[in-house]
Order: sequence, then structure tokens, then C-alpha cells
Amino acid sequence: MGVSITQLIIVLVIVLVLFGTKRLRNIGGDLGDAIKGFRSAMKEGGADSAITEKESDIIEGEVTEKTKDKA
Repeated sequence: MGVSITQLIIVLVIVLVLFGTKRLRNIGGDLGDAIKGFRSAMKEGGADSAITEKESDIIEGEVTEKTKDKA
């Protein structure tokens, strides 16, 4: 039930006829740019989370007086 080489070639020819080589080249370039953007965003996101962990230090204190709002 696997896919044979002849079936892959037939599918490739159909895709080439439908889209043409120029459009497939553009789609491939756009897909590559999207993957590069995603990878760089993932790297930046990891660096940002490390910075926010350092900045979000817990400030300890105690409540000296509790007031109740009367509306």
C-alpha cells in the first residue's frame, strides 16, 4: 500500500501542469522565507522569556493596614 516512484512522478507532472514552474518556484521561495521567519521568531521568543524571568522578581512585603472601601 506504499507510494511507488511512478505514482510520485505522475503527481509531480500534474502539479507542474496545474501551477507551472514559475509559480512553483515562487511558492517554494515564499515557503522558505516563512520557515526562516518562524525560526528567527522562535529564537527571539526564547531570549525574551529569559529576560522577563529575570525582570519579574518577586517583591516581598507585608500589609500594615487593611481598609475597606465604603461606597
